[in-house]
Amino acid sequence: MNNTVVIGLIVLGALLAGAFAGVKVRDRLPKHHLTDETKSLVSMSTAVVATLSALVLGLLISNANTRFTRLGGEVTGLSAQILRLDHVLRRYGADAEPARNMLLQYAEHKAADLFPSDRADVHLSNPATYELLQRAEDMLLTLKPANPRDQWWLTQAMTLAAKIGDTRWLLAQQIGQGTPKAFVALLVFWLALLFASFGLFAPPNLTSAVTLMLCALAVAGAVAMFLELEQGFGGLVRISPEPMRQAVETLQTEPSNQNAP
Repeated sequence: MNNTVVIGLIVLGALLAGAFAGVKVRDRLPKHHLTDETKSLVSMSTAVVATLSALVLGLLISNANTRFTRLGGEVTGLSAQILRLDHVLRRYGADAEPARNMLLQYAEHKAADLFPSDRADVHLSNPATYELLQRAEDMLLTLKPANPRDQWWLTQAMTLAAKIGDTRWLLAQQIGQGTPKAFVALLVFWLALLFASFGLFAPPNLTSAVTLMLCALAVAGAVAMFLELEQGFGGLVRISPEPMRQAVETLQTEPSNQNAP
């Protein structure tokens, strides 16, 4: 089972436990502890916690969505750079064919690393795949431009290869940059406290119980969602693999010509 699903279920359990604890505390409290004045005080106090929790949760979801969008942009940029590099190598001529073949191998391995059939087996930084890119760069270094035109294409190719390598490091640096676990635990504590206050004054009927359960499910889903978005790769919600797959398919179908017009 996906880790974020497990965390979501744990959060759901914590919120329901908080509501259940509130109900049990209400049954044990003397009547004078459940006056209207007490209800008003608890409502105002928990309103502060509710506002803080809502602001923090909304900020976390916004940040996670921004991170998810940024990762998607980096993957799209990587696929575009690979396609552009292949085009430049085709324009250079037949001497660049070995580098083109190596670039194709790199694209195939990179797509498999980022979007494997088993979503739990994502490799943002695979040394073996990066070695293929380095081999392509080494092949470019062995080329001997015959004229200024070839020299310009070779310069462009080396620049693009460097950008592809930079994107690889940018993706690798995303590992472990999610919300700290201690902060998530604190947020769950705030939410459990809120649901405990709900259970404390909730009327003992089925409608109240169902409402609390659905609200707990919704809030737990929100927590699980921002954690899911932070992953980007391999989760239930993941970045679209189409840009990389289309890049690989394009490289596989591009003809091996001497000089593109």
